[in-house]
Amino acid sequence: MKSILRTVRGVVGDDDEDGERPVRTDGGTASEGRTLPVSREFLGALPFWLPPFLVVGLFVYGAIGWNALISLTDLQAFNDPNYANLDFEMYAQAFGDPAFISALRNTFVLMLAFTVVCLVVGLGLALLLDQHIRFENTLRTIYLLPMSLSFVVTAQFWLWMYNYNDGMVNTVTTTLGLGRHHWITNPSLVLGAVVFALIWQFSGYAMVVYLAGLRAIPNEHFEAARVDGASTAKMYWRIIIPQLKGATISATVVLMVFGLKAFDFIFSLTGSYYPPKGSDILATMMIRQAFAQNHRAYAAAIGIMLFLLALAIVAPYLVYQYRRGEL
Repeated sequence: MKSILRTVRGVVGDDDEDGERPVRTDGGTASEGRTLPVSREFLGALPFWLPPFLVVGLFVYGAIGWNALISLTDLQAFNDPNYANLDFEMYAQAFGDPAFISALRNTFVLMLAFTVVCLVVGLGLALLLDQHIRFENTLRTIYLLPMSLSFVVTAQFWLWMYNYNDGMVNTVTTTLGLGRHHWITNPSLVLGAVVFALIWQFSGYAMVVYLAGLRAIPNEHFEAARVDGASTAKMYWRIIIPQLKGATISATVVLMVFGLKAFDFIFSLTGSYYPPKGSDILATMMIRQAFAQNHRAYAAAIGIMLFLLALAIVAPYLVYQYRRGEL
């Protein structure tokens, strides 16, 4: 009988012959330090992480790598790319192309103007809602609702708003004595019209991020500022807003990436591969070169530069998060 118990205990590994759990010198039990061999844990988790890893590796990183390779060729239309002579001719052509320089400038203007104004508007709305006003939940939902719409839906809405004859924007400007304007077809106005529409859609997101940051600040900070006699404006400017650094960085990265992805909004708003010169950004130029002009290698080069631009925005944020131990 004892031999049978000894065999069972040896398999289970929990108790010794006396039925007591063996004790380590550090006060714990011997079984607490036991872990599965690394090879068994690895093999056990393999069916869960390997399929998505292979899919992402093939269709995301593999596609990026192939696109980078195509950008070094002279691929046109649906011809087979020639991988024998790889060079950076497409990149040199891009920086010598006035259309590319204009699109690059428009991309930066749209991204920076959209991000900065969104942050300011979002912060203002968050400070307003942080006063625990009536119907706070309703207003928060209303402000955030536009972000739930796709770029295509938003573009169609603003296409009606910017209509020359019946649009709400021209109705307001006419009432104010500013006259009617061709907001979409005028190269000097179209980029501002795009930025304004994107601000309307995404300022609610910045509001939610800032409001979460405000609600995370301990009440003691507000009370200490009031005890010291600080006015409301000075309290927010010198004490509260500086503590929203993390929220500002997070919202900035997300908004800048959305600014780079404005192709579908501009395409739906203008209805053409050839948007007005003032609204042509890298994303619209890339799609036009690929599908309207069939210059696939040039489009691939623009896509790689757009990818590097997005990486230059996201990578520093990831490093920042890693150093703070939040990644």
